[in-house]
Amino acid sequence: MESVFEYKLKVTSEDLDDLNHVNNVVYVKWMDIVAFEHWSFLTKENPLKQYIWVVLKHEIEYLKQAVLGDEITVKTWVGETRGFKSERFMEFYKKNELLVKAKTVWGMLDEKTYKPARIRKDVLEVLYPS
Repeated sequence: MESVFEYKLKVTSEDLDDLNHVNNVVYVKWMDIVAFEHWSFLTKENPLKQYIWVVLKHEIEYLKQAVLGDEITVKTWVGETRGFKSERFMEFYKKNELLVKAKTVWGMLDEKTYKPARIRKDVLEVLYPS
């Protein structure tokens, strides 16, 4: 597995649906938050503000439920990156139990033009720290 970043969450009442478990839309929101936090962590020394990321595709597999008060650990890492696209994987755990796994394809854009920007060495060095 590539370099893994972990982020902790706690399920609140606002995260629940009518079945009293975390709503699927909340996982998408969490995926966005975790991706932002990971990018911020990776770029803390060199912010790379000339680029922005947008979601091109989500694939999510819901395996188990999370309920009010559960403490969730999200693990994320970067997969294949080429052209202007980069894969990001996430796994959501309650203790050691895998609840949800997801893959998102992100597109990198130029911050000024909003046009796709080829992922070059400066970004690759951030995404794949040695």
